[in-house]
Amino acid sequence: MKRGIDREILRLAVPSILANITVPLVGMADIAVSGHLDKVAGSIGAAALVGGIAIGSMIFDFLYWNFAFLRVGTGGLTAQAFGRRDMVESRDIFTRAISTAFVSGLALIALQWIVTWITFHLVDCTPEVRHFAEQYFYIRIWAAPATLSLFAFKGWFIGMQDSVSPMATDILVNVVNVALSVILTFGIGSWNGLGFKGVAYGTFIAQWTGFFFAAAIVFLKYGRRVFSGWSLSEGISALRDTPAMKRFFSLNTDLMVRSLAMLAIYIGFTIISARYGDVLLAVGAILMKILMLFSYFTDGFAYAGEALTGRFIGENNSEALRQSIRRCFVWSMGLAVFFIGIYYIAGVPLLRLMTSDHEVVSAAVPYLPWLLVMPILGCPAFMWDGIFVGATKTKALRDNTLWSAIGFFTVWFAGVAILRPSPASAIHLLMAAYFTHLIVRAAYLTAYYLKKGISP
Repeated sequence: MKRGIDREILRLAVPSILANITVPLVGMADIAVSGHLDKVAGSIGAAALVGGIAIGSMIFDFLYWNFAFLRVGTGGLTAQAFGRRDMVESRDIFTRAISTAFVSGLALIALQWIVTWITFHLVDCTPEVRHFAEQYFYIRIWAAPATLSLFAFKGWFIGMQDSVSPMATDILVNVVNVALSVILTFGIGSWNGLGFKGVAYGTFIAQWTGFFFAAAIVFLKYGRRVFSGWSLSEGISALRDTPAMKRFFSLNTDLMVRSLAMLAIYIGFTIISARYGDVLLAVGAILMKILMLFSYFTDGFAYAGEALTGRFIGENNSEALRQSIRRCFVWSMGLAVFFIGIYYIAGVPLLRLMTSDHEVVSAAVPYLPWLLVMPILGCPAFMWDGIFVGATKTKALRDNTLWSAIGFFTVWFAGVAILRPSPASAIHLLMAAYFTHLIVRAAYLTAYYLKKGISP
């Protein structure tokens, strides 16, 4: 059985890892475009344009993070239906998820002016930066239904034990995003491009491209197997199924609270590091990006754990469930050991890859030992997330994340009150607070599993 489980884990994990590797390409393209916007900025200067993209992107990060439940909740429910071989329920979950995503996206479009009004009452920036941020936001917001639907598509594909379809979709979206952002900004041939607006239009088109591509996969790959005989009336019936809808939204309410707690931690990290000047803000941001490099890889095994946990719970197969959990951890810990070596050997080169500013690189070097801690603590935290999602243990995930947020802010505020750190020491304290939240996440879910277990 162990070899069979290993094959299933790798079949699910490898495509997810390959898709995740494309994610940094989008950020690299944004940096490249931002770094050359002075060619189209004229007298305005590139700083205002870059600031506009940064704030506009921050708004979307805040909005979309709250809808992460569309991927997470859909994946767990679908995996369990797949395990029961209940294709009707799989189809109904898809209908509920896509409908919720699309309606939520339309609501965000309707509320776009309220969103910007609130944002710029909280964010202090120059009129030029605000102008470009609003311009970026008002173009990209029209992709909201597509973006949120892609969350649902990905969750449903993973629940159906299919990691190739979301991989193909992610790669397509990211490649189209990179290519169009560059072409639409700077032009091609004799066409001079759209300037600043090109970045937003590139993302807008990429998201809708991904939406139609994923929809085509559902139609071509699952049309006969899952949606045979489906009609609009059956879709409406799935939405009117009060107990099923109540469970769908109950699970997703817990996951939304979890997302808000996670958002508080990551926004708190950025806001706190910003208090200590531009150099240490840059150090904190770069360290976080390098730390999260590990997550691009280990998330592949977390997705595999999610899919297999839900499937074996649906199949009522306790032995396969225990084996899949054990083997997912073995693979993930092997990856963690590999990344400890990567961080140890390539810490400084990674810093130089992220920035050419010698002052920032020098300031960041004392914090490199923290990189070695990430794989050991990140592995159980990320793996348990995937397993508990597959088991739809959303209350445990919610409570776990709330306690981890409390741990993060307790360590920070208590540390500041007791130690009164210098700016340089404050970043060490901030890193300690971040890793405290990972320890809490890992310890809470480990204790839950040892005490209550996860069973079909």
